[in-house]
Amino acid sequence: MSAATKKSSSLLDFEGSNFLRCRLVLATLRGRSIRITRIRDQDLNPGLREYEASFIRLMDQITNGSRIEVNQTGTRLTYQPGLLMGGKVEHDCNLERGIGYFLEPMLQLAPFCKHPLHLIFRGVTNNQIDPSPDLLRLSALPVLKRYLIVDEGLELKVTKRGAAPEGGGQVVFKCPIRRSFRAMQFTDMGKIKRIRGSAWAARVSPAMSNRIVESAKGVLLKFIPDIYIHTDSYKGAASGKSAGFGLVLTAETTTGAFLSAEVCSNAKGKEQVSVPEDLGVQGAKLLLEEIFRGGCVDSTNQSLMLLFMTLSQRDVSKLVTGPLSNYTVHFLRHIKDVFELRFKLETHESEEKEEGLRVGCDKVMLTCQGSGYINLSKRTT
Repeated sequence: MSAATKKSSSLLDFEGSNFLRCRLVLATLRGRSIRITRIRDQDLNPGLREYEASFIRLMDQITNGSRIEVNQTGTRLTYQPGLLMGGKVEHDCNLERGIGYFLEPMLQLAPFCKHPLHLIFRGVTNNQIDPSPDLLRLSALPVLKRYLIVDEGLELKVTKRGAAPEGGGQVVFKCPIRRSFRAMQFTDMGKIKRIRGSAWAARVSPAMSNRIVESAKGVLLKFIPDIYIHTDSYKGAASGKSAGFGLVLTAETTTGAFLSAEVCSNAKGKEQVSVPEDLGVQGAKLLLEEIFRGGCVDSTNQSLMLLFMTLSQRDVSKLVTGPLSNYTVHFLRHIKDVFELRFKLETHESEEKEEGLRVGCDKVMLTCQGSGYINLSKRTT
């Protein structure tokens, strides 16, 4: 069980290998030093993994003045954050994890850098562990736009597709900076008005993506008629080093909420071969599950929205979500430890449920007063 074990004015102690990215991001924004001990100390292969070391190097690249100390066995990490600088950064991601593993924390940090962030990632764009850049573009960028207000300079695109395990993909992320975030209340999910998506294929026949689209639409057309899923086929240098195919779907509501889901084929070398029709049905069902869970943000981006609520002006922010994911629960605990800020959680009942209709899972309303975070590196709003 990973938890903060001791507090002091200068150093915050954690134990275990879980939630490494979360701890480093919150410590950087708070400007507070942390120490993480007992990192897989009971494993046969103790200490930090290669992809975690790669992420630590990325944090060192986008900051100035950070002090990072790791002991010889890699089981203890001490991190003293520096100033978030931003600027143009190129990073070769470790192939054990997808680019989404490295991109998610950058979405949280990018608006508070000194210079607009321009990141170029190289590695695995799609696997079955981490959210793909396509999923983050469809679901996380709308959250960023709500707080940035003007989305000029905000961009996330896949220039090369690289499936697991050999990668070869490339992703470009650009984000403007802001001095502060306004408090926001987002409590009405609205109704689903349309579904959009993208079926991609790399180093396989373009017919694969068409088969995925047909099977996914066969399920979704029973739910709503406004569906459009386009196909992307990558060839040559833009197709990476491994073959693969997949599907990303997003449902947009009448109030501007986006709920997304994705599936990806099995990596090369696995015994079981993925069938495009099965993958399309699986992706459609995952999206319907997100819609059933409901909320104003999907389960992937609950923590992103909660972080921006924490950093907003000293006013009341409210958000309605579906059932909190396990990661979100621990994220809230880390916010309490690092920012010393608590959220109020209440069960939220929609108008349809009051009328006796079953419309999905029980919703949660999260309320907090922002910490009033100000990006001192940006002098004007």
